[in-house]
Amino acid sequence: MFGLFLSMYLITVFGNLLIILAVNLDPHLHTPMYFFLSHLSFVDICFTSTTIPKMLKNIQTENKVITYEGCIIQMYFFMLFAGLDVFLLTVMAYDRFVAICHPLHYTVVMNTRLCGLLVLVSWMMSALNSLTQSLMVLWLFFCTDLEIPHFFCELNQMVRLACSNTFLNDIFMYFAAAVLDGVSLTGILYSYSKIASAIRGISSSQGKYKAFSTCASHLSVVSLFYCTGLGVYLSSAATHSSHSSAVASVMYTVVTPMLNPFIYSLRNKDINRALKRITGMTVI
Repeated sequence: MFGLFLSMYLITVFGNLLIILAVNLDPHLHTPMYFFLSHLSFVDICFTSTTIPKMLKNIQTENKVITYEGCIIQMYFFMLFAGLDVFLLTVMAYDRFVAICHPLHYTVVMNTRLCGLLVLVSWMMSALNSLTQSLMVLWLFFCTDLEIPHFFCELNQMVRLACSNTFLNDIFMYFAAAVLDGVSLTGILYSYSKIASAIRGISSSQGKYKAFSTCASHLSVVSLFYCTGLGVYLSSAATHSSHSSAVASVMYTVVTPMLNPFIYSLRNKDINRALKRITGMTVI
């Protein structure tokens, strides 16, 4: 298990680092789409780093203890980067919507100032949500010798273990999930409904393929992220099994960030060219 998760973690880190290097070193990739992609890769590295190193240490030392402070910190950063993933995927869907539905206005609409503002707002919204939820957990009272039925300090599991009243925590937790995830998913679905309508209006098959290929990678990542994320909560709600919930969590905390660089590089000619230049420079 240690070797398996260490390999997956290293692939995630190096794969996403290559994407960041390719975007920053290649002038051809200095566009809004790749600007957002480099931020998504950075967030994915941080996202996995909140849970996997601690899990690897637990496996190696055969000691599953985590301090109360360490648990709160882990929970805060996990929610921060999970929220950023959601917001960045939404922003990237909007970027594709403008590029395909309003191509003549793309450079004017998606200017440098707007791109920076969208990323800044994503950080602020995610930080506010994770800070609020972490502070609300600090108000709870816990009994001694707690055992979290998970491989990291997950918010829902922590609230369930509290000895005090968790009504406000439950209300805010589900409200935040409904608003943030609901608004994000609605925005993504709306963008792709408009994109699908625009693609249907293109007369040539080559034009349709070119338009669709620019969205295929992002659509694959969105599907993978939301399907695995929903699988966690649906499986835990249906079975109430900590084992099935933990297995489902591994999918979206470990597997999804690991696959993202492959999804964006395998079918993307610009990324492939940039990576070839970087590897060629490294060899020289």
